[in-house]
Amino acid sequence: MNVLVLNCGSSSLKFLLVDAATESRLARGLIERIGGQALCTYEPRRGNARKFAEPVRDHRAAVERVMRWLVRTGDDAGVIDSPGEIHAVGHRVVHGGERFRAHARIDAGVIREIEDCIDLAPLHNPANLNGIRAARALLGDGTPMVAVFDTAFHSTMPEASYLYAIPYQLYRRHRIRRYGFHGTSHAYLARRYAALAGKSPGAADLITLHLGNGCSACAIRRGRSVATSMGFTPLEGLVMGTRSGDVDPSLVEHIALKEGMSLRETNSLLNKQSGLFGVSGLTNDMRELLDEEREHADRRATLAIDLFVRRVKHYVGAYLAELGGAEAIVFSGGIGENSPGIRRRVCHGLEWLGIDLDPARNDALPAGSEGEVGASGSRVRLFVIPTNEELMIARETAAVLTGRPQHD
Repeated sequence: MNVLVLNCGSSSLKFLLVDAATESRLARGLIERIGGQALCTYEPRRGNARKFAEPVRDHRAAVERVMRWLVRTGDDAGVIDSPGEIHAVGHRVVHGGERFRAHARIDAGVIREIEDCIDLAPLHNPANLNGIRAARALLGDGTPMVAVFDTAFHSTMPEASYLYAIPYQLYRRHRIRRYGFHGTSHAYLARRYAALAGKSPGAADLITLHLGNGCSACAIRRGRSVATSMGFTPLEGLVMGTRSGDVDPSLVEHIALKEGMSLRETNSLLNKQSGLFGVSGLTNDMRELLDEEREHADRRATLAIDLFVRRVKHYVGAYLAELGGAEAIVFSGGIGENSPGIRRRVCHGLEWLGIDLDPARNDALPAGSEGEVGASGSRVRLFVIPTNEELMIARETAAVLTGRPQHD
């Protein structure tokens, strides 16, 4: 079964075509800046990657562009002979609310219910729906499609973990609660760790750390999410590239009054002007901050890094308590996979908890590689596992269409 995975952002489309039976990648790519002169990257399984710019007016035009890449037309770029060789499409959908505790085959009813969740994810769900409508228009109703929800993996959290201590009727009326995000990534990391450890996914208690421009932590008990750092929106939790993470809620009103800002402007400040960027005043890129700290002893770069590490440690400690101990901690995401220095700082001082990093292993692991970085005697195993959300979406799509259980 060839599965086309579409991950649509507000102005981007990331895609993967994979043979789900063998999990071999046929092609992948990215279209950025949809709506103008787009930046396009296409990487077929064989042949050279292509990078270029061309006008792409909307998501439908982006999906059309992807289909032209994939279907052979006399050059060596295509990987299939006709659109009929795409047997299914898996769509990333950020928010499924409480309605979608599992991924779902797409039909008109599912589309309506994804639309009903737009108020929970106004920046993401409309873009996801654009991708769904474009793919359905181009491939027709005969090609089955599946919505794979970021929130579904966290639907196993207990009530005491997902509720906020606000009047209960607000939850009942408006479904205000912690939903969690990056669920596809955390699910992939749990399954991949189990494979590396020679276990079933339901046999391990883990803490997974997705550390990138967006960051989240997850406590996983026997393969199921029981707590996660992101909440009602992706703003809550860890310090991120431009997001503040946890703050006193009264700050919103205070900042608005002091700065003469609207609530919408204040929310934008916390989402787009805070985090590493806001503290450092330099950049949201951890690589650049580490360079500034090393080369120029920049105080605010160091402060931003320290805040980031401190918050990760806070959640590691909290989730060890939540789980009653963990078999392993998994680092992933752009920072978790590529920065041995950040991994070292996160683990420093946690030896008394059984977290013992091996400096040589950690420093020797090539960027973006998979491997164990804990000392041989560490009670808690430490792994770096590059995440693969698109592959996980393909797996979940195949599982829905073949009737296999999800999240096992």
